[in-house]
Amino acid sequence: MKKRWSFLLLAMLAWSLVMQGGVVKLAILSDVHVTPGNANEGKLREAVAEINATDVDAVMMTGDLTNEGSDEQLRNIKGILDGISHPLYVIPGNHENNWSQSACKTFNDLWGNDRFVFTVDNLVVVGMNCGPFMKMGDGHIKQEDLLWLDSTLTAMVKPGMQVLSVNHYPILDDLDNYRAYVDILKKYPVVTHQCGHYHTWRLYETDGINGVMVRALDMGGGNYGYTLMTIDLDRQWIYVYNKVIGKAPEVMFAYRINQEFDKTESPQESCQVPAGFDVRRIVADNASIFTRVGVDDKNLYYGNSLGYCKAVDKQSGALRWQFKTDAMLFSRPAVSGKFVILPTSDKRLVWLDKKSGKLSWQYLADGPYVADGVVAGGILYQGGYKTFQAWDVKRHRLLWRYDSINNYCQAAPVVDGADVIFGAWDTYLRSLDRRNGSLNWQWNNGKNVNLYSPGNVVPVVTSDHVVIVAPDRVTTAIDRKSGVQLWREKNDNKVRESLGRSVDGKVAYAKTMDGELVAMSTGDNYQELWKVDLGFGYEHAPCIVLEHDGYIYCGSRRGVLAVVNAATHELVFTYRLGSSEVNGFDVDERGYIYCSLIEGTIWRIHR
Repeated sequence: MKKRWSFLLLAMLAWSLVMQGGVVKLAILSDVHVTPGNANEGKLREAVAEINATDVDAVMMTGDLTNEGSDEQLRNIKGILDGISHPLYVIPGNHENNWSQSACKTFNDLWGNDRFVFTVDNLVVVGMNCGPFMKMGDGHIKQEDLLWLDSTLTAMVKPGMQVLSVNHYPILDDLDNYRAYVDILKKYPVVTHQCGHYHTWRLYETDGINGVMVRALDMGGGNYGYTLMTIDLDRQWIYVYNKVIGKAPEVMFAYRINQEFDKTESPQESCQVPAGFDVRRIVADNASIFTRVGVDDKNLYYGNSLGYCKAVDKQSGALRWQFKTDAMLFSRPAVSGKFVILPTSDKRLVWLDKKSGKLSWQYLADGPYVADGVVAGGILYQGGYKTFQAWDVKRHRLLWRYDSINNYCQAAPVVDGADVIFGAWDTYLRSLDRRNGSLNWQWNNGKNVNLYSPGNVVPVVTSDHVVIVAPDRVTTAIDRKSGVQLWREKNDNKVRESLGRSVDGKVAYAKTMDGELVAMSTGDNYQELWKVDLGFGYEHAPCIVLEHDGYIYCGSRRGVLAVVNAATHELVFTYRLGSSEVNGFDVDERGYIYCSLIEGTIWRIHR
């Protein structure tokens, strides 16, 4: 007992130490989730006033500033954080990245970057964005940011200096490329890794690096506050304090740098492609890839996180050409005739010459494009921000537009017969007349919460019905002609946004959040036909499900490919393509299947 009281006394004294002796003091705000007028807004203003009265060396805001990442919400909290009188460093969280009105651009416009580095005494503090970017997924550090991290620390960390690593996510399994991240950090003397995200307090260890999760602004029950951290570089101790607004700091953790905690290990699995299948990597980019792959008879077309649209040879992966935009790319390039049409998140539709990659023509929109377009009959059907448009590709001519959408479109539409059917992040699924863009019908699930929208799912469309899944974890069938709901099945399958269909349209395939593939009838009544465990475990990647040539292809949040026999419903094999999310599948005229991974690779699958 005496030892414990002595330990707590030492910890309390640490906060009162002055800067001599190599003591660094930080205030940490995380997971504040402010929207204009909510309770958190007022409490954040109180926290800012308290922090300004302290002698901290710097303030860090480590993600989830807002709820939906809208421009209004970001500008509102920017105005509050600008009132901090100490040096301030800010990175976004998943709520700024996943549902961003500006496709992650406004954050950078307001704060200058989505990463930071600064020094206090002999401590280098480095923080980076870790997604997930514009769709449900695990945390992910962009490839170019990993390169920046290594080169920056090489240049800044001199003998006697140490490093504090900062992200919104922990360096655990929910950051898909945390192994690559940790491998870089282990080259330097890291004192700890700090994160938020989970609205809880926790200490852990990954490969010898200590990690600390800190509180949210609102911990429930009227408990509003922030985190204070003291790093004693001379004595090699770290002290973490819970600072409830209006109360004295309370010691949560005190630990020696490099002290051993509970270790976290990820299971390592081995897998082999069976005879008759060929799976090989075609592209390894120097940046992350968030787009699906456009294909023609010679090339693959994709966009990366540095804003480049690239054309590469289908066989060798050799670069044919590249075109630079001003923001990360999230939409699959559409290929039609002699053009590649690129929807960009810097608010343009860009027509590129397919042979040279040179700009042919462009259209400036009112907001970013993050949706995949579909070309049918020489017409591009393209969702955008608060709009859906039809374009004559050859003549660069807008044929019609539908502007009664209250948020952005993300997934590819289904163009079939006289209808264009698509979802948006404004809670609605819509059917438009393909000829003139007039509204046939619109449907929603009875909720007014945008985050439950069918915004990132490609519907299954048959001659009579439309089937969708959404983040509300419900499968719904709708009459294609009238828009009347036929059935809505909420069960233990926990579907989300990953959907596909059989070739004959009689079966809809949905990937569940338990890593299963469930097959359902697309008929008048709900009927589960069969289910198979894909071996993915917990799963939420919105990757489409593809049936092709008798096999069903599924991709996981962790880069695993699963192939199921469509006739026998048996899992044929799984194969680890990488560690990050599979973006989707696309097929060329020869039946070769291509898929991209967020970590910057493109794979070809053939049998």
